[in-house]
Amino acid sequence: MKKFTKKIWEAVLSLMVLVSLGTSLALAQTTISGTVTDADTKETLVGVNILVKGKVIGTITDLSGKFTLNVAQDPPLTLVFSMVGYSPQELEITNANLSNLEVQLAEQTMLGQEVVISASRVEESILQSPVSIEKMDILAIRDTPADTYYKAIANLKGVDVTSSSINFQIVNARGFNSTGNTRFVQLTDGMDTQAPALNFPIGNLNGPSELDVESVEFIPGSASALYGPNAFNGILLVNSKSPFEYQGLSAFYKQGFNHFGGTAGEPTSPQPMYEGSIRYAKAFNNKFAFKINASFMQAEDWYGTDQTDLAFSSQGDLPFNPGANRVHVFGDEVANNIGLLRNVGPIRETATALGLGGYLNSIPDQIVSRTGYDERFLVDYGAKNYKVNGALHYRVSDRSELSYTMNYGAGTSVYTGAQRYSLRNFEIIQHKLELRGSNYFLRGYTTIENSGESFIADLTGVNINSMWKNNASWFGEYTLNYMGALAGQGVAPGTMGTSQQQAAAHTIARGAADTGRYLPGTPEYENASREVRGQFIPQGSLFNDKSRMYMAEGQYDFREEIDFLDLQVGAQYRVYDLQSNGTIFADVEGNDITISEYGAFVQAGKRVLNEKLKISGSIRYDKNENFDGQFSPRISGVLTEKNHNFRLSYQTGFRMPTTQAQHIDLNVVSARLIGGLPFYREKYDIFTNAFTLASVEQYVAKVGAGASPVSPEATSLLQPASAEDFPELRPEQVRSIEIGYKSLLNNNKILIDFAYYYNVYNDFITQNAVRKAPGPIFPMPANGDQLAINAVNAPTLLTPITTPGSENTFQTYTNFTDGNVKAHGAAFGLTFNLPKNYTLSGNYNFNKLITSPSEGFLNDFNTPEHKGNVTFGNRKITKNLGFNVAWRYQTAFRWESSFARGDVPAVSNFDAQLSYKVSSIKSIVKLGGSNVLNNRYFLNFGGPTIGAIYYISITFDELLN
Repeated sequence: MKKFTKKIWEAVLSLMVLVSLGTSLALAQTTISGTVTDADTKETLVGVNILVKGKVIGTITDLSGKFTLNVAQDPPLTLVFSMVGYSPQELEITNANLSNLEVQLAEQTMLGQEVVISASRVEESILQSPVSIEKMDILAIRDTPADTYYKAIANLKGVDVTSSSINFQIVNARGFNSTGNTRFVQLTDGMDTQAPALNFPIGNLNGPSELDVESVEFIPGSASALYGPNAFNGILLVNSKSPFEYQGLSAFYKQGFNHFGGTAGEPTSPQPMYEGSIRYAKAFNNKFAFKINASFMQAEDWYGTDQTDLAFSSQGDLPFNPGANRVHVFGDEVANNIGLLRNVGPIRETATALGLGGYLNSIPDQIVSRTGYDERFLVDYGAKNYKVNGALHYRVSDRSELSYTMNYGAGTSVYTGAQRYSLRNFEIIQHKLELRGSNYFLRGYTTIENSGESFIADLTGVNINSMWKNNASWFGEYTLNYMGALAGQGVAPGTMGTSQQQAAAHTIARGAADTGRYLPGTPEYENASREVRGQFIPQGSLFNDKSRMYMAEGQYDFREEIDFLDLQVGAQYRVYDLQSNGTIFADVEGNDITISEYGAFVQAGKRVLNEKLKISGSIRYDKNENFDGQFSPRISGVLTEKNHNFRLSYQTGFRMPTTQAQHIDLNVVSARLIGGLPFYREKYDIFTNAFTLASVEQYVAKVGAGASPVSPEATSLLQPASAEDFPELRPEQVRSIEIGYKSLLNNNKILIDFAYYYNVYNDFITQNAVRKAPGPIFPMPANGDQLAINAVNAPTLLTPITTPGSENTFQTYTNFTDGNVKAHGAAFGLTFNLPKNYTLSGNYNFNKLITSPSEGFLNDFNTPEHKGNVTFGNRKITKNLGFNVAWRYQTAFRWESSFARGDVPAVSNFDAQLSYKVSSIKSIVKLGGSNVLNNRYFLNFGGPTIGAIYYISITFDELLN
């Protein structure tokens, strides 16, 4: 496979060279020079982009507003002058040598003039896009009140953003949100930003800094017909600045503070935050250009402090739960039913020797968990992010440009998945080689990740506990001391005592069993923590992942060959090379795991009815080596009548099961996660003597309410698990109908955008779990309505066995087949251009799950039903002063994931910024804050608690007008 991949890359490079040579032209024949000024102020404009229409050749105005351009083409030709904040202008050039050309650009005051690429993979007006699309340009990015531009994406219509860390945000749309969103694709300059071992975008951890972002385009809804696997709920495109078009030096520094008014377990005083970046770009003779970016951020991360108990209620009427499993406490996942120890030989012998033999029957069928450690003692909250991005561009001819791009990111963060993961000193790097023309591109790139010192926080707590006292000894001591405590209170042998006496016995028992426990801050604890985090899984909690992804793709537009319709074709080939060394996948030495997939699409469009109706359609085919091929068609129509644009589309999409859904083999304490491929089910024989975890949880709850573990009322709840309950894993599909309307009103001062969607999901990918009993299952009773479980088997189902290699709980990926899953929603947006440069915009978003997966399957819609944003600002109150404020609100909703299930309360946020332009030093000073009212909240159950961030920043830009 690796040799084959190498050949693919060699073929891509060879094809780039051939195309480059084939497009080389003669020396320049036309020369144009001139000056560009502001139509109102008559001041020269720096950094205006000047492009030859239909070619890649172009230049920019220099610091005095002048430009010179040589073109290898005889007149006539058309120059396009454009700059963010100004209306673009086209000029036809008819003279071969033209000097002293004077061009004036007027400030753009009309809405809806943006040009987008992502909706159809070709340039088109945002008003006539066939699907919903949102865009942030340079000015919107510069003026955002959020503390980073990436967080400001949450203000776009239809966007859902969740957060695992202060520097790790995940974007989603239209439901089924998660902290690791595998239903959404993010591209940075065409490169998929997913981590190969995770299969979801990693936010902006290795993307461009704010200085280097030209625009952000967001499409909610399925985009598989053009972008392939996993462009299921939406796609985000981050486009960086070309070194030809944005030259010179720019720099940025931000000083902020967070952790104001922290609660118990959080910092008691505000903590400093630092962020800075620098960018330099230079072009030589409009032929060769380069850029280099470097950035850093450092902050005290948001803390996870939720003490909510995820376990079921305790046995009897106790004032606390001895088997508590709290959200942000780790080590307490290890639990046992102490009633199982009544018949354990050493326990019986020791109890008899201590004169406690009569109390063996006083041991309740009570789940008891080990004493855990708060997350703050286990996770590295020193959030950091270091990034270096660079590019080399060479214009092979006026019609083609060859470039090499490198994106490198490293740092420390926290990620919430099946567990809480401390991503410590991780690295991810991408290399891309691309040949691009005005009507084609051919690119190849690779993504390489290195887990560094990343570890599982949950497993760290479990292993530290095991180091100072193994589980058998701890639970044995707990049980013996529990019996002793009952005797000390005068409880009669063989009886349970009152609830108060039981509570006291549990307290005494825990205190005795915890004798010698390593306490955070002590040398013993720190040494144990370092040892656990220094050993690879399963001996320790350290990852050893160096997985890679290789991608080659191309696209061609036939607009120069065909004039009666628009026609584009494209193809891609991808290989995952999984290298977790047994810490995520079963890729131990000698067991290499690779996954290959390929796809191709064709898209055609035509305008009819006097150019008023644009009809377009596309179809794509994709094949993954482990699954059947998938067809993804899309058809759309956009009717334009003056400024009114009506659209209707039918879209399909699919997502391949992720690398983890296919191949994961990892003990996460509460269960062993295994891939959905048949190999893993057979490897662990998960259906023998197994019961669905949903029914086991009902059984545990019944026992917790006081029923005997072997009573019919409890055991009748258990449902055997079979392969029929866990269909063989296959790709998930969605069919979507979307209607929309976008219009400019009141002399182009009001922009209206509305969209409604209806989604139907087939073969919904989800997770389900089983718990196995260790011994033989007795035959069905004569009445046939209940499975008879003996006294040995039934109580063992009460708690998970967590020892690697001896697990009794298995969670695997499968498909929901009991009917379709349906969801629908709508989004409505209004933008007003008010007098004196004021702008007011707002949007409302509605998302609702109509049908849910059946019981036992994760219902991870994880999206508020109602959500809204309002933004008000003016970037030019005076010549130098501007401001922007944004308010966001979302209703409460239910969050379900493999890590935790619970309710997320309603959220109300207010961001604000005030900016001042210091023209003499070409800089902008900004004072602002995110969540300025410090309304503490969390975006996902099990995530950190987020508060206010206040900051001041200064941005220097050599091209600042």
